[in-house]
Amino acid sequence: MSKRLVWLLGSFASVGLIVPVQALQESTGDRGIAAQRLHQAPYNLIGRKIGLGQVEVGRPGKFGLDKTPSAALRSVVVTGVFLQDSPAKANSNLDSHASMVAMVMVSQDKALTGVAPGARLYSSAIGSLRHGGQPEECLSAQHIALQNGGDVRAINFSFGEPLRRDPRPDPILDGNALLTRCVDWSSRVHNTLYVVAGNQGSGGIPIPTDNFNGINVASSTPREDGFTKLDFSNLSDVPEGIGRSLILREINVGPRRSIGLVAPGSQITVYNLQGQAVPVMGTSFAAPHVVGTVALLQEFGDRQLASNAPQWTTDARRSEVMKAILLNSADKLKDPGDGRYLGMSRTLHTKENDTWLEGDAAQDPKIPLHMQIGTGHLNAYRAYQQFSPGQWSASAPVPPIGWDYGTVVVNRVQDYVLEKPLKEGTYAALTLAWHRLVELNDESNTGLFTVGDSFHDRGLNDLNLYLLPLDAQTTEESICSSVSEVDSVEHIFCPIPQTGRYKIRVEYRTQMNEPTQAYALAWWTATQK
Repeated sequence: MSKRLVWLLGSFASVGLIVPVQALQESTGDRGIAAQRLHQAPYNLIGRKIGLGQVEVGRPGKFGLDKTPSAALRSVVVTGVFLQDSPAKANSNLDSHASMVAMVMVSQDKALTGVAPGARLYSSAIGSLRHGGQPEECLSAQHIALQNGGDVRAINFSFGEPLRRDPRPDPILDGNALLTRCVDWSSRVHNTLYVVAGNQGSGGIPIPTDNFNGINVASSTPREDGFTKLDFSNLSDVPEGIGRSLILREINVGPRRSIGLVAPGSQITVYNLQGQAVPVMGTSFAAPHVVGTVALLQEFGDRQLASNAPQWTTDARRSEVMKAILLNSADKLKDPGDGRYLGMSRTLHTKENDTWLEGDAAQDPKIPLHMQIGTGHLNAYRAYQQFSPGQWSASAPVPPIGWDYGTVVVNRVQDYVLEKPLKEGTYAALTLAWHRLVELNDESNTGLFTVGDSFHDRGLNDLNLYLLPLDAQTTEESICSSVSEVDSVEHIFCPIPQTGRYKIRVEYRTQMNEPTQAYALAWWTATQK
């Protein structure tokens, strides 16, 4: 098997059959992520002018530069194509996988429309693996982050590095691979959300799924009621059996979880380079659903900023805000119609047919993310509902749904008082996201990564998240909490024990780098009518 195939193993599979062309429309429709609803009036969101990025082994074709073998592929409008940090040469490094991933994000085809057909996509091919590795991959990512005037809101990684190619002695998934540190550095410096195809085990592509600052995505498969089941190709739960030693090498060391979200990744129909409609599967095709959703949300945010809408600042463009919005609005359990589950549209099942409530993340305050499904299934329309109320600071009572980008000082707290009583028996969803601080060892003194440079990990400050009765004074009085000591996200989904007033508390518990920590907070609650 070639090195290139091994590099993609576990992330992508294709079936060489011509099939009906409805599957991408299904994954972007109400049975999938409900992005099509946002394409239509009154929302009219297609990602206009929003910069998105893609880094892969190869690249999609660009009309006017490459000879496109099929008119269907001309619908995949790519704004810029590169080989690492240089302009791509005509008809070089073209790749079906990269083209199909790009199609999920930005296809303008009437039969197979992407999530954000109006977005500007910039794509870099890494090229031959014989002459490249993580430094060249970092160089490519940095170059993409600098496109669109340095304003690329999200970058798709439907590729990765196997541990056996990592040059460290006895490498493990501890966040210290060069590419992983690069992703966390670029997330902060370039303010872009990296969305990474979750590793799927069996010799797959685990680096950089041990990142802190991005989102790793698992894939769902359709059932009669839509995309409601984790696909069996995803990484196993707690490793057991004869494959335990292999799978353990592909899971983050310690208690830190990898997967943040689930998105459609099975029975997705796209065009290959020959213009054939083929079904594909894998987390490679789940991740671009998330990236495209970022473009829809960011178009809305920019529209609000342009109109000087109240409660909107450029904080809406922060990558931490997008992460908190997407995670907090995810579907876990279908609402029965009484608002108990905050209007969620589906019940997502694990490979064992359990739900989020049966997982340890629902039981243990130190575990914010479910091993298999993170916080749940991507829902673009619910993400819009989470994002659209705008930014609300802790300086005054806040509405039932909202978000903030704020700061907290070590050994201090920020309390967000909810302005209305919460209803007994309903659930509250709260998500807190912040960055690990990775800095560039800038040997070239240019402020840019160059091959030969390295990164310095200054660590992750420890923040905690609580939901407390309004009159509570200490965190010991909280009704639920998320207090991981190792994750860069805290997440709460818990029932309200009795109708009353509550507050959300962000606590800066332990300092590892700077004494002031920026964070994004998203909340969704149900009030007493």
